[in-house]
Amino acid sequence: MNLTKILSDGCTIYTSGTTGTPKEIRQTPAKLKAADEIAMKCQEITPDSKIYTICKTDHAGGLLAQTLPAVRIGAEVTIEPFNAFRFCREIKKYTHTHITPGHARLIMRTKGFKDLDMTGIWVTCGSDPIDWNIIESFVERGATFMANWGMTEIGPCAINHVFRTIEDVQELKDENTILGTNVYCETKVIDNELYVRGDICVYDDWFATGDLVEEREYAFYYLGRTDK
Repeated sequence: MNLTKILSDGCTIYTSGTTGTPKEIRQTPAKLKAADEIAMKCQEITPDSKIYTICKTDHAGGLLAQTLPAVRIGAEVTIEPFNAFRFCREIKKYTHTHITPGHARLIMRTKGFKDLDMTGIWVTCGSDPIDWNIIESFVERGATFMANWGMTEIGPCAINHVFRTIEDVQELKDENTILGTNVYCETKVIDNELYVRGDICVYDDWFATGDLVEEREYAFYYLGRTDK
C-alpha cells in the first residue's frame, strides 16, 4: 500500500461488515485531507510523534485514524500485525497507537499488562462499543485514552472524548457506552438515530449512521443499532 500516493489520489476502503454486508467506500483526497487535519488536532499528532499501527490498514481504523495523518506530516510510523504480548513489550517506544476494544481485552489479559507503565502514550480506541473497564484499565496505567466514534463513511475521528485521569472517567461513566463530547461534524438525532454530515463525510447530504444515541447535555451515549 503506497500511503503517499493515497494522499494525492484517494483510495477505496471496505466497511468492516460488522453491521451488515461490507461495502466499498470511496475516500477522496479532499475528504482525507479534512479528516487528517481533525485526526492530528484531536489526537495531538505532530511531526515528532511515533505511531504504532497494529490495526489492519485495509480498514478505516488502521489506515485513517493515525497512519495516514502521520504520513501526511512526516511523523514516524511502524506497521505490524497485532500481537498482545509484543504490544506490551514495544508500546513504550511510541507516542500513539490505535486499538479496537477486542485488542484492548487481549492486551489486558497478558501477564505484562498489570505492571505496564503507559505514561505519555496516547491510546485511541474505537470500531466497536468500548467497555468502561477498558477505559479505566488503560487510564490507571497512565495512558491518555481517547474513546472514539467514526465510521468508514465519516471520520475516522468524528465524535470522541479524551480521558486523562480516573476523575475524568468517573465524571462521565454511565451504564451506556460513551461516543464522546468533542464533535467534529454536523449532527442531528431523529428518533434516536444519529445523522451526520461535513467535510469528513464521503457524502454531501446527511448520512444516517444506523446508530441509536442519547444526547445528554454535552455528551453522546450509544444505545445500539437500528433494525434497518
